Amino acid sequence: MADTGVQARRSAVWLLDQITGDDPRLMSELLAARALDKLPPDDRARAQRLALETLRGMERADRLLQKHLKKQPPLTVRNVLRLGTVELCQGGAAHGVVNAMVTIVSQHKRLGHLKGLVNAVLRKIAASGPEAWGILRAPRLPKWLRGPLVEAWGADAMAAMEQAHFAGAPLDLTAKGDAGALAETLGGVLLPTGTVRLAQAGQVSALPGYDTGDWWVQDAAAALPVRMLNPQKDESALDLCAAPGGKTMQMAAAGARVTAVDTSDGRMARVRENLKRTGLQADLRVMDARQVKDSFDAILLDAPCSATGTIRRHPDLPFAKNGDDFGALIALQTELLDHAWTLLKPGGRMVFCTCSLLPDEGEVQVEEALVRHDDMHVETIDLPGVDPAWRSAEGGVRLRPDYWADKGGMDGFYIALLRKAG
Repeated sequence: MADTGVQARRSAVWLLDQITGDDPRLMSELLAARALDKLPPDDRARAQRLALETLRGMERADRLLQKHLKKQPPLTVRNVLRLGTVELCQGGAAHGVVNAMVTIVSQHKRLGHLKGLVNAVLRKIAASGPEAWGILRAPRLPKWLRGPLVEAWGADAMAAMEQAHFAGAPLDLTAKGDAGALAETLGGVLLPTGTVRLAQAGQVSALPGYDTGDWWVQDAAAALPVRMLNPQKDESALDLCAAPGGKTMQMAAAGARVTAVDTSDGRMARVRENLKRTGLQADLRVMDARQVKDSFDAILLDAPCSATGTIRRHPDLPFAKNGDDFGALIALQTELLDHAWTLLKPGGRMVFCTCSLLPDEGEVQVEEALVRHDDMHVETIDLPGVDPAWRSAEGGVRLRPDYWADKGGMDGFYIALLRKAG
């Protein structure tokens, strides 16, 4: 039987329903619950890709669809139309896309009577949508998030970040060994910071070196905190809030004696799997970071945060969240930072970082920590590929999605290297 893509598309619509419904859920939660595990690997990857592309282009899709809808159809039909519109406007073959979307609706127990609507609307989109698509603005973040970010970085920077979000993200890898050799093997680009970037990766687990653990997936920005910490052979190093384990593996590959802590047993299972695949070792502890009592030469605290720096990879975030948790997250970051400082040996160093674009979760946290701890100072070091212009006033490094626009961008991150008095 020829693969018409119905199965993958139906699963993509289901993901969209869960993310954009009345009780929204993050894509990561859905995948962690193994919601798509019954699909063959190719269909599973395609369903995720289609859902992510639709989320990125949803504002554009809705603008085109509103011209052809007198009233909003039920959510599932709306998401079928959105997915179809995004596919058609990005070059999908009209016959295949329209037929698949009509099939999905016609096979739905409650919504089959709307298959004619889907057929008619998507045929109109196929005729006029692709030309109109290209002149629409890059989709904007929702007001609850866009407002604070415009205030922090300005309207022009916000527009550039939204362009980066819409463009999506290439696949970034951290090499266990020689990054240059890995880039050559995979046909990738070696970025100035040492990350290997692939423009068209396909199925990750099918890439050379996956089974032998030669590399792991990690955004270029996310690889910088450990490079800044610079763990040394046989140093005692603590990775707080460690899952999914990219930074743990970086520290272990450097030869440090790593203790990795995370509260989630399920997330720690991923760290365990990644360590096994790469042949690296760490002491894994499922516990609250605030309960750790040992002392360490080097500490990395990648604190729980709004994750607003990762929207180019996780475009579901603005749909599944509304900012209600910002206050609690900022309070938790403060608590974790203060506790981690008590675990650091005199003369030791700690990196505090968050994958957030909000200064309250980065620059402000460190400014206030410096006031609370008179034995703390920010240490500035030069790292290959890190532009001095990215240095923030208190001495940390601010990364944004619109940086490296010509190279494919990077996640938004805040990173500060803190040194404890001897």
